[in-house]
Amino acid sequence: MNDILEHFRSTGALLEGHFTLSSGLHSPNYLQCALALQMPADAERFGRAIAEKFADAGIETVASPAIGGLVIGFAVAAALNVRFIWTERQDGVMTLRRGFSLKTGEKLLVVEDVITTGGSTRECITALENSGAKVVGAASIVDRSGGKADVGVPRESLVEMDVPAFDSETCPMCLAGDTPYKPGSRK
Repeated sequence: MNDILEHFRSTGALLEGHFTLSSGLHSPNYLQCALALQMPADAERFGRAIAEKFADAGIETVASPAIGGLVIGFAVAAALNVRFIWTERQDGVMTLRRGFSLKTGEKLLVVEDVITTGGSTRECITALENSGAKVVGAASIVDRSGGKADVGVPRESLVEMDVPAFDSETCPMCLAGDTPYKPGSRK
């Protein structure tokens, strides 16, 4: 765990300040996983570590919600030697697009870079199950919920952190007059 967090720090991927997360919550920490996964060898290392946790689960396909989960999802699929697909938002709804299709009962693993509330993972799972798949698990590099995020399937992470997250109305940083910054991919 410490080596993963150290990697995030050394690549500038673990940020401190006042941030608006993709969930809309505010936090004093932000994980910019794109920076931690710039080097293919790092993505491969994290992908192998996640894949080891699901080696005996009979995974047929790995799926990730775009865009944050794409690099690590691909790395996990490569480590498991299975197909990789993704979901993406269309008109605000997580959807399976780009010609991807699933067999009824196909066993999937959903992989994200970071889980905070589990919202994107749950949306991805719903889209996949609506297409006939059986999602047997979920995984992330970092779980910043301290193990509290429920995505409806067994979930694993390489690092568990308990990072505070606040509604904007109760955010102590906002109440102190500080303006949040939104560094992620969704504006």
